[in-house]
Amino acid sequence: MKKILLAILFVTASVGVSFAQNGKFSIGLELGKPTGNVGDFYKLAIGGSLKYDVPIEKGTNFNVSLGYTSFQGKRYVGDAGFVPLKAGLKHYFDQGFYGEAQLGAAFSTEDHGGTFFAYSPGVGYTFAGGFDVGFRYEGWSKNGTIGQVATRLAFNF
Repeated sequence: MKKILLAILFVTASVGVSFAQNGKFSIGLELGKPTGNVGDFYKLAIGGSLKYDVPIEKGTNFNVSLGYTSFQGKRYVGDAGFVPLKAGLKHYFDQGFYGEAQLGAAFSTEDHGGTFFAYSPGVGYTFAGGFDVGFRYEGWSKNGTIGQVATRLAFNF
């Protein structure tokens, strides 16, 4: 729990410092399909996230995100919760199309669940008016990998 609180404090401080740089927040719904062996135990990943994008040069943003993801268990396997904290770069290629890559950590909410190294490359499109749809692979590694193919439906403000 201390790690989660420290992560939240870090993101809050980072966002506060960068707020003056004309960035944008987005809030999103996260839906994923577990991959590999994880898919044998969990049927769906669902959660939400808050992301902050700061322009660092034309067409390129630095971003930080904090969320919650629940892996929904199959049959006799219980749900598993995680708090991913990531930072990365988003580059717009043409109009609203972008590529994005993030690195960070995913903190398990389970007792003795530990911390995982998180990585997530993806692509997406930002529509006029602020609606955003992104697709990515997300992996969390620690003595094996918990992976998912996921989408994020978000609104930028």
